[in-house]
Amino acid sequence: MTDELLSYDEVMAEYEPVIGLEVHVELSTATKMFCGCSTDTEKDPNTNVCPVCLGLPGSMPAINRHAVESAIRIGLALNCHIAQWCRMARKNYFYPDMTKNYQTSQYDEPICYDGWLDVEVGSETFRVEIERAHMEEDAGKSLHVGGSDGRISGASHSLMDYNRAGVPLIEIVTKPIRGLGAKAPQVARAYMAQLRDIMIALGVSDAKMERGNLRCDANVSLMPRGDQTLGTRTETKNVNSLRSVEGALTYEIQRQGYVLSEGRKVRQQTRMWQETGEYTIAGRDKSDAEDYRYFPEPDLVPIAPSREWVEQLRADLPELPAAKKARLSAQWQFSEVDMTSAVNAGALDLLEATVDAGCQPTAARKWWLTELSRRANEAGVDLADVGMTPSQVAQLQKLVDDGTLTDKLARQVIDGVIAGEGDPQQVVDGRGLAVVSDDAALGSAVDDVIAANPQIAEKIRGGKVQAAGALIGQIMKAMKGQADAKRVRELILEKLS
Repeated sequence: MTDELLSYDEVMAEYEPVIGLEVHVELSTATKMFCGCSTDTEKDPNTNVCPVCLGLPGSMPAINRHAVESAIRIGLALNCHIAQWCRMARKNYFYPDMTKNYQTSQYDEPICYDGWLDVEVGSETFRVEIERAHMEEDAGKSLHVGGSDGRISGASHSLMDYNRAGVPLIEIVTKPIRGLGAKAPQVARAYMAQLRDIMIALGVSDAKMERGNLRCDANVSLMPRGDQTLGTRTETKNVNSLRSVEGALTYEIQRQGYVLSEGRKVRQQTRMWQETGEYTIAGRDKSDAEDYRYFPEPDLVPIAPSREWVEQLRADLPELPAAKKARLSAQWQFSEVDMTSAVNAGALDLLEATVDAGCQPTAARKWWLTELSRRANEAGVDLADVGMTPSQVAQLQKLVDDGTLTDKLARQVIDGVIAGEGDPQQVVDGRGLAVVSDDAALGSAVDDVIAANPQIAEKIRGGKVQAAGALIGQIMKAMKGQADAKRVRELILEKLS
């Protein structure tokens, strides 16, 4: 059952939303954070486990160097300071997803701190200040059995799969973000989108939100306008899509606004986002840091990355998405709207590779953001997995440019390539899709259509050349779109001049 909501405009008139985002990035390392177990969480339950990631007595962890390197690279990409010395800590809590009843994380000594990231919403740029990016391990996964939807509500019992326990995570925590006004949910969405793109560019994570590689705990509170005292916040846990981040914050702003308008107090609690219905529900009362009884992890030595190592990693950073977007936008002369749509579709790298293969930028954009994007959506796959490569798109456009294909025929070629019938030229040959430009074949079709339409032919002879379009349409239909329309028009006018 959803809560009572105040209209968004009414909330904005009385309150200033303050948001904070805690983003968990699942690293794409081969092994877990503190042991040699595989990070393949799709194996049979509880098969990728060992005494270390199960926290059995006497087991000794050792930190994953690759995970530390990934953490530093993420910190550098987010303009953070990199600690010269830091430690892991034990975060103590009693939940079934951690057999040892604590999570190995970082508390007051994170490896990365005091960073920032600029994000764009429309024509405005907002700076999101980052408090920290720290290393930790993931928990196991609860499997709720007996209900209709796999959720704990209605389940008869729960099972635990610890394959995910110990998988390396980086948690990126913002400082409280103020001054966003009504655009707070949009800024959060744009921030998440840019984080996702950065993680992919760095190669540190698959960053697929729907698979939990990138997930957000979205905090929000309302502060009376003109006041500087922060309100009581709620935290919507494990939001795993850009749309849901924006939706969860919007809903919570309206829900909290209604609670305050009734003279009641907002409870500090965690909440869960319900995709079906698009609303949040209460979870548990939120714990503060002192409730977790943090203390330094005694079984792990401190981490002290050398400055030489840090600077080497800085020098090896790839071009980051914001810089790439600015460079390509200038090269391709795309408008801000065109560039933003390409970025939002996850098509920027695909466009660049297609252009590098010899295609004009506008043509590459046309195919990737229309025909191929539609097919990817219909198949429920990422654009990169639609079944056509940048090289094949460039080949397709070349066939259009040299007159072998019309755009309509090219769409049929796309179907063939995706179906596995080969490269564009092979599909053209196999399906017989090439444009017919032979004067003998076209001339015969023109004679037939003129004979069948004497009234239209007389109009053309009388100077109404625009009437030729009706004859061209009939010929294109008869020849299944494969006639060279330009040459057909020329032949019609020649015969009726």
